[in-house]
Amino acid sequence: MTGFLPHFVVLMSLIVILGFFNERVTKITYEISLMLFSIAVGIILLFGDAYISDESVFGILRNAEAFNINDFLMNGVLCFMLFAGSCHMKLEDFGRQARPIAVLSILATLFGAVFYGLLFFAGARLIGLSFSLPVCLMFGSIVAPTDPIAATSILNKFGLPKTISFLIEGESLLNDGVGVALFAFFSSLVTAEGDSNFLAIMAREICGAVIVGAVVTFVCSPVFTKTTDAARQIFTSLLAVSLSYLLCDYFEFSGAIACVVCGVLFSTIRSRKALSGAPMELSDFDTFWSIIDNLLNSMLYVMLGFSFAHILQMPHVILISVIAVICNLLGRSGSLAASTLFLGPIPDGYDKKSFIALLTWGGLRGGLCIALAMSTFPMLEKETYHIILGGTYAIVFFTTVIQGLSMTKVYHRIEDGLKH
Repeated sequence: MTGFLPHFVVLMSLIVILGFFNERVTKITYEISLMLFSIAVGIILLFGDAYISDESVFGILRNAEAFNINDFLMNGVLCFMLFAGSCHMKLEDFGRQARPIAVLSILATLFGAVFYGLLFFAGARLIGLSFSLPVCLMFGSIVAPTDPIAATSILNKFGLPKTISFLIEGESLLNDGVGVALFAFFSSLVTAEGDSNFLAIMAREICGAVIVGAVVTFVCSPVFTKTTDAARQIFTSLLAVSLSYLLCDYFEFSGAIACVVCGVLFSTIRSRKALSGAPMELSDFDTFWSIIDNLLNSMLYVMLGFSFAHILQMPHVILISVIAVICNLLGRSGSLAASTLFLGPIPDGYDKKSFIALLTWGGLRGGLCIALAMSTFPMLEKETYHIILGGTYAIVFFTTVIQGLSMTKVYHRIEDGLKH
């Protein structure tokens, strides 16, 4: 049997079995466990490649092309994942933190892309790989934006201070439009179509997305607030977020930002309804989006983990991975250091050094970076594409697994340093 159902069954089998094993035995962070165990499964299958039939379940697993992360995210479920991650956030909270979130999501992403690109350009030259500067800057734009999916599903479990946690989450939810604008600009230089204007692209991506998200939410809100049917409230939110993403795709706006706008506005509508003395019964709504968030995150982390094993076969993968991870840490910390000059007062009693250290280690990357890296295939030579994809996977693995697992320890060490 071919098509969607066999691959869905395989994914769900991995999610259920690996998740249950982690719950009963290893007890590490759920999303990280799915990635680690999926990597192990993928490596085992690589070693058994010669003995596994294509017609078997293992043959389906071994066919990494079946799990197309780019299609899964960008042409499928990204809108629902972003809505689920933002529908608990309120517009008033964004208003109070407008300046630091804007600085982190715009300036830190811009600085991070440029710093990373320059560092990787120098590192590649040191080992004898001759990449053009536009290619390296494009690589920087791929890995500079922090991942909203990783931030909402992993970092929220570590008990970070409320304001810092909101800044990390807000930055990760809003910096995708900036990252996409940078990616479009630098990729136009790579393909010798360098007439794109970064500021114009960013203005179109962000402003257009905000308008679309706000208008669609406004049109859908009367049904959402006046219906007493829980299923219809859920259907209305599904319509709003999917329509916003579709319209943004058509008009070339940032669908990711439009989905975040929808989520924040839906959250604001329900909170204001409650303040008016007419609270809405939304327990089914919250349960539905919590389950959707958990399911889609689980599928994504299994896909990331399983496909990671195939990256090990790419050229220069170990050396490139080391350089990519080092450049990422230096680029992230450097971009944060530059951004703090415009940030204003640092929240929660942190000094500049501690703030930079915490957000550097909390700057997780995820499926969005992989999807952008995959989209460079038509514009790059095969070896260059493999190096960029391999470097991106290395950064995603390091930030998700190594930084994610050690985040609690790093946070407590920073807190102890502040007390002394």
